[in-house]
Amino acid sequence: MLAILGAVFCTLGASAIAQAETADVQTAWRLLDYMAVDYGGAVSGGRIKNASEYAEMTEFAASVSARLATLPPTPERARLLEGATRLQAVVAAKGSPSQVADLAHGLAADLLKAYPVPLAPAKAPDFARGATLFAQNCASCHGAAGDGHGPNAAKLATPPIAFTDLTRARQRSPFALYQVIDQGIDGTAMQSFSSLPSDDRWALAFYAGHFAFSDAAAKEGERLWKADPSLRQRIPDLTALAGLTPETLAKSMGPEQADAIIAYLRRHPEAVVQQAPGSLDVARGKLAQSLAAYRAGNRHAAQELALSAYLDGFEPLEPMLTARDATLMGHIESAMGEFRASLQQGRPADEVATRVQVLGGLFDDAEAAMSPDAASSASTFVGALTILLREGLEALLIVVAMIAFLRKAERPEVLPYVHAGWIGALAAGALTWAVATYAIGISGASRELTEGFGSLFAAVVLLSVGIWMHGKAQADQWQRYIREKMSRALSRQSAWFLFGLAFVVVYREVFETILFYAALWTQGNGGMMLAGAGTAILLLGLIAWAMLRYSRDLPIAKFFAYSAWLMAILTVVLAGKGVAALQEAGIIDIAPFAGGIRVSMLGIFPTLQSMGAQLLMLVAVGGGFVLNRRRAAAA
Repeated sequence: MLAILGAVFCTLGASAIAQAETADVQTAWRLLDYMAVDYGGAVSGGRIKNASEYAEMTEFAASVSARLATLPPTPERARLLEGATRLQAVVAAKGSPSQVADLAHGLAADLLKAYPVPLAPAKAPDFARGATLFAQNCASCHGAAGDGHGPNAAKLATPPIAFTDLTRARQRSPFALYQVIDQGIDGTAMQSFSSLPSDDRWALAFYAGHFAFSDAAAKEGERLWKADPSLRQRIPDLTALAGLTPETLAKSMGPEQADAIIAYLRRHPEAVVQQAPGSLDVARGKLAQSLAAYRAGNRHAAQELALSAYLDGFEPLEPMLTARDATLMGHIESAMGEFRASLQQGRPADEVATRVQVLGGLFDDAEAAMSPDAASSASTFVGALTILLREGLEALLIVVAMIAFLRKAERPEVLPYVHAGWIGALAAGALTWAVATYAIGISGASRELTEGFGSLFAAVVLLSVGIWMHGKAQADQWQRYIREKMSRALSRQSAWFLFGLAFVVVYREVFETILFYAALWTQGNGGMMLAGAGTAILLLGLIAWAMLRYSRDLPIAKFFAYSAWLMAILTVVLAGKGVAALQEAGIIDIAPFAGGIRVSMLGIFPTLQSMGAQLLMLVAVGGGFVLNRRRAAAA
């Protein structure tokens, strides 16, 4: 028993010593960081600007030496003490701010190498939580905008720090802010918030560190972060981000770019966490933050978080879930759209909360459907088959119709442009696969924008082509038209137009198919996936052969008529798909259509905007066809 008690007391004693050592290291580091940033306010040009601040700097320099002397003996401690003595001498001689900053930063870095202490949060700080904590604990002094002009600021002998001061902000890391939040600043009104959980202190540190950098800079930083893979090597994890100052980063890229990247990462520290694209945990977390922001009255932030929940959390998982359970995927996509619509419409918070609960249950079902146990060779084969067949059929119908039309028109010299278009789209798809897999990854917004704008472009083009073909079907003198007009109608400019149309309609489908196949590939069963893809390619080849074979035997008037109706149908389908994709990217608002059906293959989605776009296309097609008949009758 005595031995056990002795061991316990030894353990407790060692723990207390370790805690004391850590506290001394952290305090010394904080003092050094503070001196590096604030010494310029005390001395300038070898003269004292502010006597009280200079006295503080002198005290801090002495305190650093005293704390370093109490640390356990190591080979590095003697060098640290020499550095502290040199720093004291420079301060006493009223050295330049740059000289003090270099000495203090260098000594702080050496200190952490010799006596390592925790430098980073255990998980990505919650920026929304930081905003709430700042409003509760800091805004009264530092101001809601972080400018140092809070309601209580005038009462304080030492003015609160203005976090909007860009010069000082460029020299501060989140770790430095965390240390101040944790320990406070002696002799000032800045108290210690060590009673807060560590995660909350880190959230506060990142939030306080964002004020000096604008939202516009953060948007530019997001673009740079996603476009430059080398940035992930410079800032590989939270430890690197927590200890990084904009001034340090600017040495390798310039101050404007460094400010932009820091602006983005302090708002979105989760961006440096290496994880697979898409996560239901991310979607759940963003939805919870969105609800909290909505309850707090910040509707704009709630909408942004809801959109992020879809684009960054759920949307990358759609291909895998579609292959496993397309019905469930449709339910979740609709439910997330309805949730965003309820935020836009200002629905009661309790109703919004109910939608979050419903989505939570759907996410549970999705996790079960996407679990490794749910995967099988049969499901992989069927998924690969149906995905390629569904996506390929749309593009195939358009390209084969173009080829058949050119053959009917006896213009074989234009065919290479169409073939170059769809072959180029396949090559671009292969390049997209390589870039998405090995370099940058494709964001959810980019996917939806590519699909949305590509669909709408193709829909508008097919509308004009369909009406034109319908008009030719009404012409009794089609042979004369072919002979007299076709040489002018299919000029080199028109040939390049056909190339562009073939490229867009095929690349749009290839792009989406890549996403589905990339998801299937990660599940294993690669052989069955290739078998499914091969079967789909065989079926698409047979369909293409049949269409080209039997289109030759059709009278030209019937060919034009059938092609016109095919183009009209595809126009309506693509219009619905395009609007739905832009809604998912947050470009177009969502107004759910109560009781509406969802048939994604036909572009039918239960929203007023997508169905309205399809109705508009139907009216345009109908009007064009009626006008063609009147012209034919008049002729």
